Amino acid sequence: NGFGITPVTLAEDGSYYIVLEAGLITFRATIDTGSADSWLMSTACTTPTCMQVPRYPLQYDSPTFVSVNNNASVFNISYADTTAASGFIAREAIQISNVTAPNQAIGLVTNSNVTLVNDISGVLGLGFPRLSEIYPSIANATPFFATLASQGILDYPIFGLSLTRNTTGTLAIGAIDVSIVQNASNIVWNEVVPFSPIGTQFNTSGYFYWAIHMTGFSRVNGTNLTPMPTYPTLTDNSSIALLDVGTTGIYGPYQDVTRLYSLISGSRLVDESGQWVIPCTSSATISFTFGDNNTFVLQPTDYIIGPAASNPGLCLSWPRALPPSSDGVDWQLGTPFLRTVYSVWSYGIDDEEPPMIGLYAKSNASATVESPTVVSAFLSSVSATVATTLPNYVLATPSYTTPPYTFNTSVPATFGEIVASELATSTYAPILVSPIVNASALPKVYDAYTMVYTNSEGQSVTSTYHVSDPTTALGVPPGWSGA
Repeated sequence: NGFGITPVTLAEDGSYYIVLEAGLITFRATIDTGSADSWLMSTACTTPTCMQVPRYPLQYDSPTFVSVNNNASVFNISYADTTAASGFIAREAIQISNVTAPNQAIGLVTNSNVTLVNDISGVLGLGFPRLSEIYPSIANATPFFATLASQGILDYPIFGLSLTRNTTGTLAIGAIDVSIVQNASNIVWNEVVPFSPIGTQFNTSGYFYWAIHMTGFSRVNGTNLTPMPTYPTLTDNSSIALLDVGTTGIYGPYQDVTRLYSLISGSRLVDESGQWVIPCTSSATISFTFGDNNTFVLQPTDYIIGPAASNPGLCLSWPRALPPSSDGVDWQLGTPFLRTVYSVWSYGIDDEEPPMIGLYAKSNASATVESPTVVSAFLSSVSATVATTLPNYVLATPSYTTPPYTFNTSVPATFGEIVASELATSTYAPILVSPIVNASALPKVYDAYTMVYTNSEGQSVTSTYHVSDPTTALGVPPGWSGA
């Protein structure tokens, strides 16, 4: 089958991971829609952070490993927290559930100070090729999901994500999880925003981020606010929101976040990172709107981080404010938002269909707002107190100079355009093209299966089982002694 489903688990650091196979070797990998490259720690990496996790054994002769340029093609990746990993590019078969990307280009890390938890060994990047460091450096080296889509391996070039606060999330590849999506016609579809190229690397517009237009946000008594984009003339006077499972918070520009918190009595900015606090007794929803009044609502337990240890009556809250970003992406909607929806990521089809993100609300937008008692009980149950000391004075809202725009606007990018390459193979028949979206035709998969058997007393017994991670030892080839 050209589809599969696997569990998604919340890690201790707030990231989410799945289990994959590299060759015949099992690893845990963080899923990230905000990056494109996939990488694993290797046994050549002996830094303290590497030694704490299962590593890809370079001394093992994997039957599906292919060296690239005698392991001399350099791999480098760095992160916003100043950590970095480096190594070399290689090819290996990467399998998730029963879906395999053969000969997949990945990074094998030989030096790293990236801290990983829960025996996670690397990252599975689910972004577009233009975001990749590997893709432009060697031939035919598309990222993992692009490989599946461009080679027609999947029943349809989509993946679906359900995130929870435990081990019950799912990643469906090539299908949607209909144990969650009860009615596919209720999925709200949003076209992904195309961008002009950076510099002279490409001479056409294309897709960098899983980003869509955000048309509104609101807080407190339904007050509606219109986003103020950083580069209005360059982004169709629209605010762009990145949806990223690799981001553990919600971030917005100061010009929007300041207006939002001005509606909440007792809220204030408490540090230079753009963090606000609100009274823990606040009882209000926050919402984000996309397209034509398609609004998704977050309850207080979705966006409140937790009480400050120095002042337990004040709670740290999402969103946090950020300085202007030169790529024009004003909002980052990470896991606090993505937990409230089932998200469907459609890769698009060459010459046929643009990439799209589908959002399916997990709860009723008109549900009663959680009371302070409910919020307090939740925060206590998850031990959410934040070890921080709040300033005893009011911080001024900082001002920033808008940086030059990153993209080469001499090559225009038009919202709604359908590009001729870099998406899924045109052998797919499009089913998500506006204005007629036939979401009911999307392939379907269940995260549970039912077994009926007869017990020792002759009685018929029905049992339901949910998909679970394999119990294979991490980082150890089957039957391998390590010699």
